[in-house]
Amino acid sequence: MKYYDFLEKKPSIGKLVIVEGIERILADRALELVIERVLPPDLRDMNLERFSASQLDGVNRVREAVQAMPFLASSRVIAVTDSQTLKTAMRHELWEVAESVPEGNTLVICDLLSPRSQRPQPFGAMAGRSALRIDTTANEDVRTRFIEEALQELGASAEARVIATLARSEADLASVRNDLEKLALSGKKITHKDLEQESLTIEDPKAYRYAGALVEGRVADAMQIAHEMFANDRNAAVPLIYALATECGYLWELARAGGEIPARMRWRERALRPIASRVGEQRARHAFERAVSAFDSIVTGKVDDPELVVDILTAELSTLSARH
Repeated sequence: MKYYDFLEKKPSIGKLVIVEGIERILADRALELVIERVLPPDLRDMNLERFSASQLDGVNRVREAVQAMPFLASSRVIAVTDSQTLKTAMRHELWEVAESVPEGNTLVICDLLSPRSQRPQPFGAMAGRSALRIDTTANEDVRTRFIEEALQELGASAEARVIATLARSEADLASVRNDLEKLALSGKKITHKDLEQESLTIEDPKAYRYAGALVEGRVADAMQIAHEMFANDRNAAVPLIYALATECGYLWELARAGGEIPARMRWRERALRPIASRVGEQRARHAFERAVSAFDSIVTGKVDDPELVVDILTAELSTLSARH
């Protein structure tokens, strides 16, 4: 069942729910909707347990939570997020837990893989019709609806060409939402010219060359690209740091167990995977969070000198790929 079908048709929710597909923002919303529909607010704290797969050493805690009785309620919800990061053995163990959920309880597994993925086999494919499957994969129609809803929530409007361009782009919907939030700050109708000048989903090749060079340890090249961009555009910090956050996000994903980057970026995997192995999940996550924090400080106007922010961040991450 597609995400918007789940939203509108409100199917019954049984013992097992698989949230699949690759759009994290839709997956997060789907999970919260499941929780809202199963558990009343006043009973939620006592009957909801969440687990991040990347932090699990085994599935015993999940198994115990699944088998526990609801407390002063008729239902209990257990959510396991980022299960796409689990190694094969733990995926099999988690599936054994999923097959033995008692009546009254609901296990939600967020498995952000394409339903057509072959390796690893998605939980949705294992479950078939035995689970409620919510597919967050977004085609152009879904993306268009998401964009139109986001504009409405922001109290903004945009030219039809803007909506069409974003709907056809390859950027994830979270990035599209961030773009719209930024573009909506002006309070005027978003034009295609605005999108070309300010949008982060319209990738700047130079900015991504900067990010790639820095993550790969070619610091001098990265600094040269950044200085060239600032020489031509005083607002260059926005695309530079966005590109760096994106690259660090890919690095973090590859540093996780079973992590995969989007198919359109697989050409970067050959360079990034060995770096991810050296950096490790914790340092890669820190780099991503630092870039996101720097980006936020620039977009929200918290800093007076964005170029200095780029220089400092470049220096901080200059040894990221060094061997230890």
